[in-house]
Amino acid sequence: MALTQVSSNKCAGGFQKVFEHDSTELKCKMKFAVYLPPKAETDKCPVMYWLSGLTCTEQNFITKAGSQLAAAEHGIIVVAPDTSPRGCNIEGEDESWDFGTGASFFVDATQEPWSTNYRMYSYVTEELPRVINANFPTNPDRMSICGHSMGGHGALVCALKNPGKYKAVSAFAPICNPMQCPWGQKAFSGYLGPDRSTWEAYDATVLVASYSGPQLDIFIDQGRDDQFLSSSQLLPDNLIAICSEKKIPVIFRLQPGYDHSYYFICSFMNDHIKHHAKYLNA
Repeated sequence: MALTQVSSNKCAGGFQKVFEHDSTELKCKMKFAVYLPPKAETDKCPVMYWLSGLTCTEQNFITKAGSQLAAAEHGIIVVAPDTSPRGCNIEGEDESWDFGTGASFFVDATQEPWSTNYRMYSYVTEELPRVINANFPTNPDRMSICGHSMGGHGALVCALKNPGKYKAVSAFAPICNPMQCPWGQKAFSGYLGPDRSTWEAYDATVLVASYSGPQLDIFIDQGRDDQFLSSSQLLPDNLIAICSEKKIPVIFRLQPGYDHSYYFICSFMNDHIKHHAKYLNA
């Protein structure tokens, strides 16, 4: 579990750091960002995991989302991994922006040649928390998860597949029903194969229909002027309908004028960290 520090910057009284390590799950070097609030110097802190969207690395979130001030205020460690393995020399991994490098969809791939390295679901839910808990002053029982777009899909799936593991979940413009949208169909076909029944394990709208764990209050912000909302890539209405049917609490805010970018994310980041803090610090 040896970590190599890539960078460290004083920020909001704490430190924004980036590390690299050899991932046993992904069989490659992986980077992740960690924000350590001032409180982490003296106490153990809860952890919020952030999953980014298509094409992103750990850098997009830490430089654009403006999460550090609120994380410092609430004493939360924020961890943001890269969005996929990189440099695995898989044929076709860099051919398109919405599949392969930067586009893991946070699944455990079952199809060759992806199944050896593209195991981001297990990395995010198992290996990364082990690494974080072993190297930083965390409270291992108090973690939550959040994300944007493809990462919002990942956050919802991780929370729904692991009842009780995450104290809170939220998302910005998540891909809510990937089995029914072009992005998801392309990714799932490639990573999971043609049998659509295997896709259901990574579709939040399907998972919420059979969820039976402790109460999970889902919090979603969506820009009304998001180009991917109008092109039927995100499909939040499908998720909301099932949540309503199953009486699973969901706060869904449609934000007028906002698009899919980090300008949207940074505008409401404080609200999301406050939401997580309510459960993490309870």
